Amino acid sequence: MLRYSPGLPLRSVFLASRNLSKCPCSSRLLLHRDAHSVSTSNSPENSQRNPGFIPVGPFWLLALIASGGLGYAIARYTEEPPVPKAAEPKFGTPEDFSRAIGELKGTLGKDRVSTDPEDLFIHGFSANDYHPDAPHSVVVYPSSTEDVVKIVKIATKHRMPVTPYSGATSLEGHYRGHSTGGICVDMSNMDKILEIHEADSDLVCQPGAGWMDINDTLKQKGIPLFFPIDPAPSATIGGMLSTGCSGTNAVRYGTAKAEWFLNATVVLPSGEVIKTRRRSRKSSAGFDTTKLFIGAEGTLGIITEVTIRLAPLLPTSVAVVQFPDVRKATEAVREVMNRGVGIQCVELVDDEFIRATNKHGMSKRKWPVKDSLFFKFQGHSKESLKDTARVVKEVVEQARFGGTGFHVAHDEQEASDLWADRKNAYYSSLALVEGSKGWPTDVCVPVSKLPDLVYDTKKDLAEFGLVSTIVGHVGDGNFHALILFKTDEEMAKAKQVIHRMVKRAISLDGTCTGEHGVGIGKKEYLVEELGAGTVKLMRTVKDAIDPLGLFNPGKVSISFEVLLVSPLMLV
Repeated sequence: MLRYSPGLPLRSVFLASRNLSKCPCSSRLLLHRDAHSVSTSNSPENSQRNPGFIPVGPFWLLALIASGGLGYAIARYTEEPPVPKAAEPKFGTPEDFSRAIGELKGTLGKDRVSTDPEDLFIHGFSANDYHPDAPHSVVVYPSSTEDVVKIVKIATKHRMPVTPYSGATSLEGHYRGHSTGGICVDMSNMDKILEIHEADSDLVCQPGAGWMDINDTLKQKGIPLFFPIDPAPSATIGGMLSTGCSGTNAVRYGTAKAEWFLNATVVLPSGEVIKTRRRSRKSSAGFDTTKLFIGAEGTLGIITEVTIRLAPLLPTSVAVVQFPDVRKATEAVREVMNRGVGIQCVELVDDEFIRATNKHGMSKRKWPVKDSLFFKFQGHSKESLKDTARVVKEVVEQARFGGTGFHVAHDEQEASDLWADRKNAYYSSLALVEGSKGWPTDVCVPVSKLPDLVYDTKKDLAEFGLVSTIVGHVGDGNFHALILFKTDEEMAKAKQVIHRMVKRAISLDGTCTGEHGVGIGKKEYLVEELGAGTVKLMRTVKDAIDPLGLFNPGKVSISFEVLLVSPLMLV
């Protein structure tokens, strides 16, 4: 007997009825008016004895189900039921937190547990962004995976929020404290390179190891390899993995969500320690659980060890060229990339950036104040670099692109200085408006849509009377704006510009964040970008792994209302 109720998925009813209609013993189906059930009796007398039954064939049954499904969908679409909210985590009391801090001191030692107000402020506040901040209750400094397990178990016992802290380069409030307080787990003592496998081009390290320190160590040891993911200079491996970051090398090497993190050792909210996979270069064994933690921003576990892939370190050179406008520069890049030459980086910078660099840059050369491209070429030899430069020059100087002033660095020192101008964008931009602060943000769109987004953002900046530099990883459609402000009123305007920028990026089939992560700053846009179903799936994973909701609460839109999706929205 098949019983239909409004809560049963219509597809399930359809499949069940189809199976019944195919059964040899069920040439006729009898649908009970009152019980909403289906009987498989094929006796004509049965319908005569029971006026509550109506004989229907498979066609009429399906028609009835379809009409009922339509009515159900319309009812769901028009009704306004209360929206159930995800259960908020129940954190401990101040007394619980006090007991937890005492246990942490007894377990780790007083020298690795701090409640000093200055430490709490530093770990709960960032000068890099302007999102709401809250101090942690305590900062702890583990030295091993075992220490992290002990911390997590104490946090669970007293229901205390746990927030990992690494290089402190976050731009979206990832390590902000929770309003109730909590434990900040500072990974700075876990900064060691544990193993280098030169023959396998990989390396095992702790999460506090900086990517620049890793590359410096490889260089000092004479190992011609490097880790190519290059965000902020002081970023560390744990934070890079957790935010799914990237940098200027993304056009050649991809992002953290590519294959650069082979595995991770993770302490789960339960206190269990897992290793996501073995060290082999590839594996098709089961789910890719390494990627589960990439971009999770500490909401699913605390990373304590990582195996990263390394790439061959090749000679490079740098070139700069000016263009009439952003669109022509972007079109030129597309043509250059289609030539298949050795491009490691290609950066779009606007006229305001050039103005800032001319005043406060690292190199002595002054550039025409025009939208420009910075190229970093890559090759096996000086000859290959020259060939790449020749091809790029031929492309950008075509009349349809209008590139002018193409200049290649004469030596390694000049190349280093030119690229330092690009990497020093934040500080040189701040100097454009004396005494200003800068609000950095990023979005990413399909490359063909980048010029439209840049132009519209510049219009918004002019409308609000704000100064900003724009820098884009034009090879993958990602661009950054550093919006300068001095007053609270200007800061509010900057926030409006960022909101428009993000909404516009999503409407262009892009993302609210290309490489900075979600944190606090971008979580309100996730449902619009990913869809309610995807965000609810994220919540399901979070609830399964962290049922108490203790790990970095309030980040990545994990605390959100469970959205009811109308059946008419399902395609």
